[in-house]
Amino acid sequence: MTGERFFNDDPVDGSSAAPDLLGRRQFAQHAVDLLHQVREQSESGVLALIGPWGSGKSSVLQMAIQHLENAAGSTGTGAWSVAELNPWMYSDLESLTMALFSEIRAALPADGQWSDLRRKVGAFGQSISPLGKLTGLLGLDSSELIKHVADRIAGDTSASAAKHTAETALRQAGLPVLVVMDDLDRLTPQEVLVVFKLIRLVGHLPNVYYLISFDEQTLLDVLQRTDLVGSNDQRAQEFLEKLIQVRLDLPAFRDRDIIAMTTRLLNALLDSHGVSMTPAQEQRFSEAYFRHLQDRLRTPRAIKRYFGQAGATLGSLAGEVDLVDFLIVTFLRTSEPRVYRMLGRHRAELTGTSIDPALGRDSRPGERAERWKQRLRQAGVVQDNLDGVLGLLTLLFPAVQQAIGNGPRAAAWRLGIGSPDHFDRYVVFGIPEDDLPEAVFEQALAQMASGTEGDEATQLLLRLTDDTHRIVRRIDQARADGAPVPAAALLQAMADNYGQLTTQPEAMGLLGADRRVRSFAPSLLLDLPPDQRPAVVAAMAATHDGAVLATRTLHSATNADDLTREITTASEPWATAARDALTGRLTEHLAPATHQPASDLTEEDSTLIWMWRHTHPASLHTWLRDRLDNGWDLLPLLAVLITPQQVPFPLIDNDTWAGLDAMFTHDYLYARLARHFDGSPGTEPPTDPHQTSILQALRDRRPDQHRATPTTPPRTPS
Repeated sequence: MTGERFFNDDPVDGSSAAPDLLGRRQFAQHAVDLLHQVREQSESGVLALIGPWGSGKSSVLQMAIQHLENAAGSTGTGAWSVAELNPWMYSDLESLTMALFSEIRAALPADGQWSDLRRKVGAFGQSISPLGKLTGLLGLDSSELIKHVADRIAGDTSASAAKHTAETALRQAGLPVLVVMDDLDRLTPQEVLVVFKLIRLVGHLPNVYYLISFDEQTLLDVLQRTDLVGSNDQRAQEFLEKLIQVRLDLPAFRDRDIIAMTTRLLNALLDSHGVSMTPAQEQRFSEAYFRHLQDRLRTPRAIKRYFGQAGATLGSLAGEVDLVDFLIVTFLRTSEPRVYRMLGRHRAELTGTSIDPALGRDSRPGERAERWKQRLRQAGVVQDNLDGVLGLLTLLFPAVQQAIGNGPRAAAWRLGIGSPDHFDRYVVFGIPEDDLPEAVFEQALAQMASGTEGDEATQLLLRLTDDTHRIVRRIDQARADGAPVPAAALLQAMADNYGQLTTQPEAMGLLGADRRVRSFAPSLLLDLPPDQRPAVVAAMAATHDGAVLATRTLHSATNADDLTREITTASEPWATAARDALTGRLTEHLAPATHQPASDLTEEDSTLIWMWRHTHPASLHTWLRDRLDNGWDLLPLLAVLITPQQVPFPLIDNDTWAGLDAMFTHDYLYARLARHFDGSPGTEPPTDPHQTSILQALRDRRPDQHRATPTTPPRTPS
């Protein structure tokens, strides 16, 4: 399999080095048999091998020539001389004429008995070719040129006499000559007429036969661009019929042949790169192939070119991309290059990290589908291929599938181009410098699981800080694939770096790296055996930032707010132990603050107090009352805990209101601040505008049982 020739477009001859894998050898024998029949019935003739570009015409010609050579070698009689003439090499009738007779002379046997025939054929060619062409084709120097001029003047060298002599010699020799001309459809209109003139008039000689090949529709189009035929399709067809005696229409490349060749080359591609497809990938590729690719891969050349391109770029990507996505992208790159280039311009939309600003999320599926079709038209996709190319995009990108209304797909395929984490691999033909190869990523997880140091683990931890979204998604995907994930080590790494994440937000700036980490950490915690969870939580909380993440993680893991994840009740033994351990850590971190005024609390201290409320509100309630009974003032403390609003939202919203009740109880708050609300004598109003705003917000929130008629009117917040 691995010996398959992807990049060799040379014709095959049926040998072991170039085997006939399409069964064309039998048809080549049929062509030879017809050639014999034509010879029996006519002194000269033209056979045409007709088939689409890339269908194997050149291979059939080579195998036909081999049949003729083998027959001559085995019998010693009835041998054909074969001359292969490439019309591309000659731009005018004179040069082509001289080339024809040069090839015929070269094809004749080298034995002395044929020397006279070779001389007479050459003389005919010389008689109808200008001397300038002779010097170019035969390499004559000036002295030889003078001799040829003298010979022409002295003898009977008229073209008619030379032709008669050559015809007589060819007829008497009885040696058939086959002139093979391939790819006539690739000539210019004028060159086509030159070739046909040569075959029909000048080269019509006894025992000289022609086997030409072309794509019929292409050649007809070329003929219609000539003055001789004009734009009349019927006239072009008749022109061909006058020239050709026997049509040899290449057998159709059947669907079973196409599938067999595609399967063979696909297996060879996979074998040569040491990769394989999963059953799910095989199903996906079958869907892509039979729905969209098969109609575009109808010739051997097209199929070989396709897999050749895939083989040329899979190298460093083997194991780093989804094989089906890679094959589809390869098809777009080779068959619809402008569509391939378009993918990069719409990367964010295709990977689901943004939406089309021209439509928005409320647009209908039909509008979004037409939008994509319009983009494909602008990228040069013809109408007949429009639905097929759009279908391929739906297989690659869940965002496109949803846009056209085919229903949601669960997620982008692992390693697929539809993932924002792997898109770039498909357009740079390798692993970008800011990406981790799969082997490095897997080795890093293994090193972290075993507690060993290594460059791979170091790279992953660095990327966890500066490429948080991608690394977290990849770890989550590994979990989904059932790969062992070192949950404890990853939680510790996330906690150690929680305050130093530098990754830019995603989802149009709405999803920061900190939110990505704290939404993923509870899943890792619940991956651990219950008896290991308390120690891991305590270790995470060794630093201020780690304590914030540990508190959020424990709260989320034991709270029923998130129904997409396993929920553990707060009363389970491991949860109680984790809360107690975390409470001890929070107390340690806040201990230095107890010796300072409440107004000197840092933002980190405030955050820890709020986090403590999530973890163990009863212990926080006791700790705060003790602080307030031993020197802290409540109003400055509230000013630190409640952040000033920069937008016109309530200063104390429902969440803050519930948090204050958990930390202090509402009854305690109003009792402790009663003198501010009631205007008690000797109570000075706060000078800090933020504290004044807090009092007003609490006054607005005051339950009925705490409402009283103040002795003095309340102050309006400044």
